Amino acid sequence: MGPRFRGDDKLKVATLALALSACTVGPNYHRPSAATPPAFKEAAGVTWTPAAPGDALDKGAWWTLFGDPVLNDLCARINVDNQNVLAAAAAYDQARALVREARASYFPTLQVTPSVTKSGGGGSAGTIVTAGGGGVGTGTGTATGGTSTGSGSTTLGSAGGGARYRITGGASWEPDLWGRVRRSVEQAKGNAAASAADLANARLSAQSELATDFLQVRALDAEIALVEATGKSFDRALQITVNRYNAGVAARTDILQAETQVASTRGDLAELVRQRAVLEHAVAVLAGQPPATFVIQPVKWQPVVPAVPLDVPAALLQRRPDVAAAERRVAAANAGIGVEVAGYFPNLTLTGSVGQSATTISNLFTGSAFLWSVGASLAQTIFNGGLTSARVAAARAAYAQTVATYRQTVLAALQDVEDQLAGTRQEAVTTTLRQAASQAADQTEALVLNQYLAGQVDFTTVVTNQTTALTARRTLVQAEVTQQATAVALIRSLGGSWATTYPGAAVPTGS
Repeated sequence: MGPRFRGDDKLKVATLALALSACTVGPNYHRPSAATPPAFKEAAGVTWTPAAPGDALDKGAWWTLFGDPVLNDLCARINVDNQNVLAAAAAYDQARALVREARASYFPTLQVTPSVTKSGGGGSAGTIVTAGGGGVGTGTGTATGGTSTGSGSTTLGSAGGGARYRITGGASWEPDLWGRVRRSVEQAKGNAAASAADLANARLSAQSELATDFLQVRALDAEIALVEATGKSFDRALQITVNRYNAGVAARTDILQAETQVASTRGDLAELVRQRAVLEHAVAVLAGQPPATFVIQPVKWQPVVPAVPLDVPAALLQRRPDVAAAERRVAAANAGIGVEVAGYFPNLTLTGSVGQSATTISNLFTGSAFLWSVGASLAQTIFNGGLTSARVAAARAAYAQTVATYRQTVLAALQDVEDQLAGTRQEAVTTTLRQAASQAADQTEALVLNQYLAGQVDFTTVVTNQTTALTARRTLVQAEVTQQATAVALIRSLGGSWATTYPGAAVPTGS
């Protein structure tokens, strides 16, 4: 404990405390640099700007670009029904409460303590009752020659005994001389901002995952309908083959091939139904619903792929919440250094109290019963075995760790955008080629079937071309949904819809 101060020294110390309150130790925060290229590799002419968190910008209802009202309703439920999002929201509320907790250290602590003490003496055993601070304690004791024994919190009075009533109000305040409190608040704010970005990231992740799974369900419905329709044509082909066999114009092997084709198609259909059920269950959980009561009704699928403008500003990467969260944790860690550096400096504590004390309640509030005291103490740690320096070193290491994590997050974000830009461009080409392949396979199937009925080709040729045509149709459906999923992934990698910030940049177009 440091020296005690008296008289005018107390006023001087208080004045000095206020003057020093502007001091803040520790490094001031500057956003760390991150390695960024001059332009996107997969989007020629689109320049990159350093990531600066802008995730507070409205991301809009980007899922409406896919033109499905059921998807719109499910994504809108994310904020109120998805449990991961609700957990992230609760974590954000907790972080904001911790900011208020840190701010409370700016202010003095005030307390009021009423008490009553009754004592007895004169060498005889007596009952002593002491009450204070809202509680009462009792005990027994014997006073002999100035020595007391017994239990409880006791005060032995004179031989006549009596009671004393007291009410005091006290205050204590530790001025923020070196900015420890300010750095603590700064750290709490950084953590709260990171938690807000985590919430945005949880929301965006849930929305994008739900959209991807839902679009997969729509595609599986289309593929199931396609396989069912094709299976019926295979059933008719089997019947035709049986009739031709009975007429003596087809071999038994033709029937076996047709039966194999029908059974394989039904097996494929069963697998598609299983995959759809799994994805429907996943969508239910993402929407915060029990899978047992959740149903997505099949509808005619009309795949819509939002057009990606060639001039998507690279600054949209600033909107990524994971980048924002990583950067704000750097800021919090930087403030943490200041909190620990403040441990090298002395702490000043100012105290004061006022109160009334009397032997009767009626005299408790008279002027003669008034009591007061003020005090100040200065404490400086001289030796603690290197504890403070260890804490500072740990804080600096934690800061270095968050910087590395931030830079890695930026690199991963850049990779994600490049991947999705490349995927978006190539999937568009792939879908166009799949469409052409499917159309050619359909025409070939029809021609070969007519040739078979005319006796110009064997049934093996028919089966081969029917299988090829079915595969081409299913591949086209898969290419279309992959193109949609890539669009969702691009929107996610850009931190949300670009259309809300750059109107007209994204226009839904049919694939």
